[in-house]
Amino acid sequence: MASNTSKTARASVRAGQAGQGGALSVLGEFKYLIPLNGGKHAYVRNLTNGKTVHLRTDSEAFVEEIRVLAAAGHAAKIRAEISSLNAAHPGDGWDAAEKRLVEAGVFEG
Repeated sequence: MASNTSKTARASVRAGQAGQGGALSVLGEFKYLIPLNGGKHAYVRNLTNGKTVHLRTDSEAFVEEIRVLAAAGHAAKIRAEISSLNAAHPGDGWDAAEKRLVEAGVFEG
């Protein structure tokens, strides 16, 4: 007896079930930081809760948001992204932002 659900629908359900268990599967490159206003502000995209927040890069809230992401296992990727932003936009203060995060102990651990 044939199933009433389409092949595509069954594949979609299987794909959704495969992602359960806390693992996150992202296709393509995911950017955590979207620089704004010459590096003075940034959108910080958080994979763990699905939210994007607008923060000043010299604020304590920025440090804490990056700390949450680093604690969730994204520290190396975020640090590489900050280095990339610093290389692409050397006058925007990303080196100072990285220094502030390192001094706060965000990437340790």
